[in-house]
Amino acid sequence: MRAVIDQFVNFGSSYLVIPDFKPTDALEIVIIAILLYEVMVWIKDTRSWMLFKGIVILLVFVLFASLLNLTTILWIAERTLNVGIIAVIIVFQPELRKALEQIGRKNIFSDLIIGDESKNVNERFSDRTINELIKATYDLAKTKTGALIVIEQDVPLNEYERTGIDIDSAISNQLLINIFEHNTPLHDGAVIIRRNRIVSATCYLPLSDNMELSKELGTRHRAGVGVSEVTDSLTIVVSEETGKVSVALEGKLYRNIDGEQLRKYLITAQNKRTDTKRFKIWKGRR
Repeated sequence: MRAVIDQFVNFGSSYLVIPDFKPTDALEIVIIAILLYEVMVWIKDTRSWMLFKGIVILLVFVLFASLLNLTTILWIAERTLNVGIIAVIIVFQPELRKALEQIGRKNIFSDLIIGDESKNVNERFSDRTINELIKATYDLAKTKTGALIVIEQDVPLNEYERTGIDIDSAISNQLLINIFEHNTPLHDGAVIIRRNRIVSATCYLPLSDNMELSKELGTRHRAGVGVSEVTDSLTIVVSEETGKVSVALEGKLYRNIDGEQLRKYLITAQNKRTDTKRFKIWKGRR
């Protein structure tokens, strides 16, 4: 009996070694846990979720083959590992690009420190532009005139702007209605808006291949979602068949919205600063 106890003690002293745990180790565990959680949430919210589940099933199958010592399957898995990593990068390329773009667009310090005390320093477009866009959108909707209006935010839309015809004009309700009027040279394609100017019309946009979009949606809606998948733009879509208004943002389509809802989306995109204090963390003080 004594020998058995000594054997367990020797095993514990050899393999069950408690590491030296420091506060920095706890910090690393928290950071890694947060990163893994964010990655899992990001994968679940994208089209990669089904692909990810397929990869997990393959890994479980390889683990099963390892336990049963299925040498042929393990040999094939070992030889295809390097190719598989490259294939995963290629398959996930659109999602990886989108994730990196989202990280690049985030300003870590903007929510804490405002370097300029002037009001509306980061405003992308004016209140007048919002009013003109809303009026034009619902005037077009009343007559069931199809429209596609892309509003640039932080990511430049130059590559899509070059596919159209230069306008470079102030935004007005009448001009937008005239552009999208049937049987006019500029009505086909998208209008791109940068700040308070219409910069281009008849622009070609990338079509979304998201299979979750309704089959009743046409090319206009898929183009609106497509450009929102690769940029941070906000796109207003007016259906030619129903006259309904939709907004495409961050790869999602919000359908059948009214004027007040559209105004909320535009105000968010406007990025108006109303806090005039230099340091938000010292709110209430100078």
